[in-house]
Amino acid sequence: MRTALTELVGVKHPIVQTGMGWVAGPRLVSATAEAGGLGILASATMTYTELEAAIKETRARTANPFGVNLRADAQDAPERVDLIIREQVKVASFALAPKPDMIAKLNDAGVVVIPSIGAARHAEKVAKWGAHAVIVQGGEGGGHTGGVATTLLLPSVLDAVDIPVIAAGGFFDGRGLAAALAYGAAGIAMGTRFLLTQESTVPDAVKQAYLHRDLNGTVVTTRVDGLPHRVLRTDLVDHLERSGRLSSLTRAITNAAKFRQQTGLSWRDMIKEGLAMKHGKDLTWSQVIMAANTPMLLRAGLVEGRTDAGVLASGQVAGLLDDLPTCAELIESIIEEAEEIIDRLRDVR
Repeated sequence: MRTALTELVGVKHPIVQTGMGWVAGPRLVSATAEAGGLGILASATMTYTELEAAIKETRARTANPFGVNLRADAQDAPERVDLIIREQVKVASFALAPKPDMIAKLNDAGVVVIPSIGAARHAEKVAKWGAHAVIVQGGEGGGHTGGVATTLLLPSVLDAVDIPVIAAGGFFDGRGLAAALAYGAAGIAMGTRFLLTQESTVPDAVKQAYLHRDLNGTVVTTRVDGLPHRVLRTDLVDHLERSGRLSSLTRAITNAAKFRQQTGLSWRDMIKEGLAMKHGKDLTWSQVIMAANTPMLLRAGLVEGRTDAGVLASGQVAGLLDDLPTCAELIESIIEEAEEIIDRLRDVR
């Protein structure tokens, strides 16, 4: 199935596995690439050294194109960009819009730049700066998300830019791919669906927690890090929603101390990052501290399997999933179903 995305990146199928922190490691990314999709490594939860090793391991597992997701505001973002260029990674994706000079540097090195955006005006901005494509995530998507549904956000972005647009938020099967292509998208991106595959390293008990949710099994909360964050409904999330400022601050400081030990960050660096997050936002200090150590909360759930003490980012689509296919089975079934639907529509015409 050839689209503007497959032509741009050099993959077989217009399906992207997103760079989910603590989830999108070499095993999942290489399995996606081997199945003909675009797998993206999550570097935000890796040190520079870990990212370097992950790129080398992924390349050892597959000769097909893959990408790396970066935080444009990370202190060592320039060094990570240099690493991507040096290792000849095909795609650099960004959760936050990279600056024009960063896009230009990647562009000059032949790296495809694909930022994730949540509004048409953001797509217009990065397109003017030289981004090759964008991923647009509607409110159904997991993790940090907006309030506009994909069915409305996607066409608004398609009308605003001329570069390829990849649709995310609520996709899990061939019907979704066919619908996205009908809108004019160049492909789909999925997070939760790939989290729930056999190659995903998320503990089995946590995968079962996802599979047992219905369509009301997620909630958008600002109590994790001050920004709208779609996660599974758990006792911890319910507690955060109910707790007062003092309780939230105590929990935030405890988690910040754990995160500091895990990453080696100094308290000074964490406070500096927290101040940067607080700037221009109406956040309490507990939210600021939680924002600085949200990766620790995600790690507790997605790596350690602690649904009692972790946060589990999830799209609403979890309520429609009941299986754990391999990446190859998943991508093959999506493509087959989408092609059948498109052929059927041709016959109707």
